[in-house]
Amino acid sequence: METAELKEQLKQQIIKFLNLTDLTPADIKDDEPLFGDGLGLDSIDSLELIVLLKKEYGIDIKDPREGRKILVDVNTMAEYIQANATK
Repeated sequence: METAELKEQLKQQIIKFLNLTDLTPADIKDDEPLFGDGLGLDSIDSLELIVLLKKEYGIDIKDPREGRKILVDVNTMAEYIQANATK
């Protein structure tokens, strides 16, 4: 899958998995931080994103420190998925 296509799919999945019904994929910038001042996600959302990675891409994140490095923004998540996806 091409990077642009993966990023678009990822944005749609983030909206769906986190029930962010007031957002569209166009509202999420590739380099916008997912947590804090960016998209404003919280620790519960990070757990949901870890479940998303496991369910959709076969990526199992066991170490929370690793999760913090991956769940930075859409760009970082897409790079990690491309390098590590098993599905």
